[in-house]
Amino acid sequence: MAADDRNIVQILKDRVENIHGSEFPHNYPGEDLSFNLDAIAKRFKLKIWRITEREMEFDLVGVDAAVANALRRIMIAEVPTMAIERVYLMENSGVIHDEVLAHRLGLIPIKADARDFMWTGPSDTPTDLNTIVFRLDVTCKRNPNAEEGETDPKKRYINSSVYSSSLVWEPKGDQAEKFKDRQIGTVHDDILITKLRPGQAISCELHCVKGIGEDHAKFSPVATASYRLLPTITILEDITGEDAVKFQKCFPPGVVDIVVEDGVKKAKVVNPRKDTVSREVLRHKEFANKVKLGRVRDHFIFKIESVGAIPPQEILSQALEILMGKCQAVRQAVKSLAVYGSNSQ
Repeated sequence: MAADDRNIVQILKDRVENIHGSEFPHNYPGEDLSFNLDAIAKRFKLKIWRITEREMEFDLVGVDAAVANALRRIMIAEVPTMAIERVYLMENSGVIHDEVLAHRLGLIPIKADARDFMWTGPSDTPTDLNTIVFRLDVTCKRNPNAEEGETDPKKRYINSSVYSSSLVWEPKGDQAEKFKDRQIGTVHDDILITKLRPGQAISCELHCVKGIGEDHAKFSPVATASYRLLPTITILEDITGEDAVKFQKCFPPGVVDIVVEDGVKKAKVVNPRKDTVSREVLRHKEFANKVKLGRVRDHFIFKIESVGAIPPQEILSQALEILMGKCQAVRQAVKSLAVYGSNSQ
């Protein structure tokens, strides 16, 4: 295998080859196996491609899959957020049971920076430093202005559907002054909590605390955090004419372009990152031995979709800080072990 191919996972028609990695990136048998952080740092890259209010796409290059997966798992399970943990029900005459209602309320994303609040334990008393309080007081009534024979519950009744917009933040202590420029509330106002009918009501107090997704999914700041390896498409022999058009159709739009050289149509790979690696091109005999598919082993295309409580770029920043903290802890533990070993001899 050529040196340039060692870092490529080969995609064949009926199998995948060269899937096994080395103990750390860019390290292969027959070479110097000593760990060199400086060499890895030179190859490391983090390139941001797209950022929106809720989504982010970036490339992580030059690291092992273990590092990439650690970052993904931290984003899902260890970046803290605020979520409804305790529901004190005074009245619930709707059809949804108390426990189910409390669970639905807990899954509503809360717009608040968890770094502004302290961690709480089972025996800790709620204060303005560790707790956000919401109220939910809704009563369903008949709409006196509804037309006779109206069948739409939204027009026939008032408060027939209870949405997250009904949650009212009740500032405690100096929270009103502290968060006057960044009001605390729900991320989305149109999350359906339950439905009521005339005479039914819900009255409760909700306490939000700081937590992580490892404890409960409601604390996870991401809807999805995923990565895939960068696809590679290598044309080994010119594909021209109508074959070039057929070749282009084997890939998603934007992956392959048709260029004209000396009056002849020719297929050209322009953006392999858009490829889904469907292997469709490998099913056609006319392309046999003319194209090679693969994936770069240490080039990860990340996509973060935030639930809205924390911007996606902030999720990445906090996850990197947590990962660096873990590395420092391991480094300190290794140093302590080395000192203990030298003293015991």
